[in-house]
Amino acid sequence: MVDTRQEQPMALEGVKVLELGSLIAGPYATALLAQFGADVIKIESPGTGDPLRKWRKMHKDTSLWWYTQSRNKKSVTLDLKAPETQELVRQLAAEADIVIENFRPGTLEKWGLGWEQLSSINPNLIMVRISGYGQTGPASQRPGFAAIAECMGGLRYVTGYPDRAPVRTGVSLGDTLASLYGTIGALMAMYHLKVNGGKGQFIDVALYEAVFAVMESLIPEYSVTGHVRERSGSALPGIVPSNTYQCADGSYVAIAGNGDGIFKRLMHAIGRPDLADDPELAHNDGRVRHTEMLDNAILEWTQKHDLDAILKIMDEASVPCGRIYTAADIAADAHYQAREMIQRFTLPDGQPIDLPGIVPKLSATPGRTRWLGPELGQHTNEVLASIGVTPQQLQQLRDAGLA
Repeated sequence: MVDTRQEQPMALEGVKVLELGSLIAGPYATALLAQFGADVIKIESPGTGDPLRKWRKMHKDTSLWWYTQSRNKKSVTLDLKAPETQELVRQLAAEADIVIENFRPGTLEKWGLGWEQLSSINPNLIMVRISGYGQTGPASQRPGFAAIAECMGGLRYVTGYPDRAPVRTGVSLGDTLASLYGTIGALMAMYHLKVNGGKGQFIDVALYEAVFAVMESLIPEYSVTGHVRERSGSALPGIVPSNTYQCADGSYVAIAGNGDGIFKRLMHAIGRPDLADDPELAHNDGRVRHTEMLDNAILEWTQKHDLDAILKIMDEASVPCGRIYTAADIAADAHYQAREMIQRFTLPDGQPIDLPGIVPKLSATPGRTRWLGPELGQHTNEVLASIGVTPQQLQQLRDAGLA
């Protein structure tokens, strides 16, 4: 049977993207575009390539992370510090719709590849610039990683338990949030250019600002009341009940019974109709005043039941709840499989590998994985030939260690 999805159009077909960057924030933004059909050319250092190729778990000297984040990209090796190869990058930028970079501010300008230089060649160019602290301001020249951005953006301080040091979320959330904002900015700029008759522009994304932007009511609450939000462990502060509770079998379950109607169903499900019918608890502001009592009532019930029994009872009562998923749980989950969020591919040596499915799901122009993260420099010949570099010229660059 023919897989007709391979014949469906992709939303960003024809969009040319040049990636100048490494690791996560810039490359994840280009990954999102590549998954929906953009032609992404990734520039990597000759010999070593993107450091992500060596991060976390490896398979035959290549990071397994690499295969998913760099899928659908073309790898070209060029030394960005050399004048000869800088000129080739300018030629590639002249044909690009979008350039995405995540160097420290000023680095590309030093190489003759900054916004002023590239936009003078290509006035319609859209450039996404992701850095720790943004292109301007007193901290702009400081090195910035997601770990520091999550601290400055306010996320780390409110993450963890109140009697312990702040903790990280477990993934580089500051990087991926910045990537998402950068991608949104690029698409908005493309719309402005193509629909409103605008011109090219650059998008300035700071890692700490991407984190800060999702901090909900943190600043309004401080501004009006002086309240400083603190760490609250597994609970959702000010929204009750919503917490993680231990089960009889030692596992944990997350229960979110904070809607007024849901709260009533939850209380009946755990055998507490007295709490369900208490007018003091009818709305969230009243329940907040009795947070500890409500959490204790739910915990007393969950500690008498195994996880699977709790999930069944909560499901029958239409109360949002769920197990705390591990990677193994995700891989075995029927809903993940039905939604094609776990997709199997094969590495060059025949090793099967599962990758996350593509988000979001577009009904008419869905994204898809066309190929896995490429070998270092796999597309150098093809891409440079497209801008007129002859095999002899390319060999000269390689002999000099520049490609």
